[in-house]
Amino acid sequence: MNTQPVRTTRVYVLSILGCFLVVAALVWSMYRYTQPAPLGEDRAAVRAKALAELRAAEAEALETPAWIDQGKGLVRLRIEDAMKLVERDWSRDAVAARSNLISRVEKATAVPPKAPEKPSAFE
Repeated sequence: MNTQPVRTTRVYVLSILGCFLVVAALVWSMYRYTQPAPLGEDRAAVRAKALAELRAAEAEALETPAWIDQGKGLVRLRIEDAMKLVERDWSRDAVAARSNLISRVEKATAVPPKAPEKPSAFE
């Protein structure tokens, strides 16, 4: 019996199997080393901090009175206080309260006059 073809076949099979294992190891290592860092690791903490700051600023703006524009006489009130003022004014005289509200809106949204144009150096 001739064992040479069997031995040769085994060598080929082992060589091909070894090549597949080497290629699999290279693919695994390339996959492992070429993966970028996760994008949201530190971003989640930054976003949570920003959200907490935003919520704190919103709560402060809703619950504490402050000047918005002292020159125009605009004041920020708490919602409950503003509702009480509106209810008090409108229950007394609705027509006067409406005209007062319109005048306050016009005063708050008034656009300042345009600054005078600078004269040309050639005039």
